[in-house]
Amino acid sequence: MSRIASVLIPMPLPEAFDYAEPEGMGLAPGDQVAVPLGPRTLRGVVVELRDALGGNRPLKPVAERLDDPPLPPGTLEFVQWAARYAVDAPGQPLAIALRGARAQKARPQRVVAATGRAPARATPARGRVLDAAAQPMPAADLARAAGVSAGVVKGLVDEGVLEVREVDPRKPFDPPDASRRGAPLNPSQAAAAEAFRRAPEGFSVTLLDGVTGSGKTEVYLEAAAAALAADPEAQVLILLPEIALTQAVIARVAARFGAAPGEWHSDVAPPARRRVWEATAAGACRIVVGARSALFLPFRRLRLIIVDEEHDGSFKQEEGFIYHARDLAVVRGRIENAAVVLASATPSLESLRNAETGRYRWLRLSMRHGAARLPDIELIDLRETPPEAGRWLSPPLVRAVGETLARGEQTLLFLNRRGYAPLVLCKACGERMTAPDTDSWLVEHRYTGRLVCHLTGFSMPKPAACPHCGAKDSLVSIGPGVERVEEEARSLFPEARIAVFSSDTVFDAREARRLVERMAAGEIDILVATQAAAKGHNFPRLTLVGVVDADLGLRGGDLRAGERTYQLLAQATGRAGRHDRPGRALLQTYAPDHAVMLALAAQDRDAFVAAEMAERELAGLPPFGRLAAVIASGPDAGQLDAFVQDMARAAPNAPGVEVYGPADAPLGLIRGRRRKRFLVRADRGVDLSAYMAAWRARVRPPGPVRVAIDIDPYSFL
Repeated sequence: MSRIASVLIPMPLPEAFDYAEPEGMGLAPGDQVAVPLGPRTLRGVVVELRDALGGNRPLKPVAERLDDPPLPPGTLEFVQWAARYAVDAPGQPLAIALRGARAQKARPQRVVAATGRAPARATPARGRVLDAAAQPMPAADLARAAGVSAGVVKGLVDEGVLEVREVDPRKPFDPPDASRRGAPLNPSQAAAAEAFRRAPEGFSVTLLDGVTGSGKTEVYLEAAAAALAADPEAQVLILLPEIALTQAVIARVAARFGAAPGEWHSDVAPPARRRVWEATAAGACRIVVGARSALFLPFRRLRLIIVDEEHDGSFKQEEGFIYHARDLAVVRGRIENAAVVLASATPSLESLRNAETGRYRWLRLSMRHGAARLPDIELIDLRETPPEAGRWLSPPLVRAVGETLARGEQTLLFLNRRGYAPLVLCKACGERMTAPDTDSWLVEHRYTGRLVCHLTGFSMPKPAACPHCGAKDSLVSIGPGVERVEEEARSLFPEARIAVFSSDTVFDAREARRLVERMAAGEIDILVATQAAAKGHNFPRLTLVGVVDADLGLRGGDLRAGERTYQLLAQATGRAGRHDRPGRALLQTYAPDHAVMLALAAQDRDAFVAAEMAERELAGLPPFGRLAAVIASGPDAGQLDAFVQDMARAAPNAPGVEVYGPADAPLGLIRGRRRKRFLVRADRGVDLSAYMAAWRARVRPPGPVRVAIDIDPYSFL
């Protein structure tokens, strides 16, 4: 009997499409196929096969089964689950899962190899070439290895003594050696590592909660070793929030297991990305280190997922398919029957709540590794000791930097704001420079002489006159960014070696690694940095952290502002004193009595968490309730207003659900599109995804209007 193949296509389509399976094709769920859709032929994945019943309308046949590896059952189930959870088209997460399969293949490499024939005329130069040709290699490399000209190699090829071959340049991944001895562990680390070794196989979630510098990486690498030793086909995934961290972690994984892991993030070249994807699907790549999208790789036998810095907001994908990698990692672990480790010095309130209630196992590392101890943290009240006019570093912080330099130690000046100044305005008319058709302010970058919108990517040269009123030389820079702090530090400490670490100065993972290595080697005295340097790095001679604007994250109406600020500043200050030299952190603040500042100064995380939990519980907010956001956008304000009013009236009535809005979004205009928001709060027992799906099904936005749903939002802009 003929069969029907339901094929999911990696596009924002609402469902899989049915095609006829050609006789003898022998398809199976997970197979990658080429199918016709309109005038095009597209890649898709078979999600279901069923017998064709009589009377069905004629279906177009599957064009061909592709040679690419099929998606394993766990990956296919995970993709479909993620789409239902996010209330999005299933083709959206499928596109992420197929990113490696669709990447460009590495081109065959041309090498020369000996044929076994002797040359008609023997010379010393030819002899050296034949000696070096024991291993096939490119002709240019062979000439260099033999110390001869390219003509000597070409002559041997023409004579048939050497032959040109095309070989696959992709090298196989070396298998990791789980029996290699790891780094020495202190008693706290050893107890945690032993808990991982004794843990039963199968799905579980463990919160690895350790203070900054406690050696969580060594512990979770022991968990990886246990998983690899227990199953000769086991695969391990290590998720990181920042590309800048990947090179350091890859080096530590390679040192621990004697083999480099697969690397997966946006900076990886397409051929290398495809190599990792194919090797993962074949089970030949057993450890992958990557960013959030690595969660969608086609693992054949995934047995452990590690989410490092699990609290980090970078795990939330805000555009396209919206998801949080930490939360989906737990789901993928359940689907694959794999263990999940969430590691952080400042865990999210959601993870802490799950640990407190027993849903997650809780392993705590309370001491720093070796002789290191936590830094002393002091608050600088800027109301009492403000910086000099036109400056941003207060006298106490300037003195501390000078003392640190005199001791031959390093300083980190932390400000989580890129560029030179976050705002440029006209002192003649008050005009604030914004990106075209966007409410976002333009950030001044002195390095490039341009004004940049970090939201849309728009940039322009800084004009000589105000575009609004025409006044010349009237544009002034308001507020500091890391470039401005660097400028001030250079003027105060002209002999110091100063560098800036931000996404504007470090463009990829390898460049970040070079800067980190320079800092670790003591080649930098003062590092001015954004959050790119605030997590995961160890600098032996760094003993002072100065936070330029500790209040920055507390501004605005974000319900997670206190939690995020505490996490970020605890991570930043934790860079100090991580080895044998005592550390110190100074936080410049106008709100020294704020609960976050008091908790940081007292290093009393538990008190801060308890107070924050109490407020959340009273309001029914996460982790005691659920949230979803709806963002409607369109080019016409009147049409958008009418639609969101209709959408408000269409909201289903359900117990335990409250709908707030519509309201103007804080960023009400982006790329010429007006934006409106709804916020939905639900009790924990409510299936929020099902509620949002039912609501979305009740409305049909007009053509220009787009609706995006964000389950468990982290951004409220």
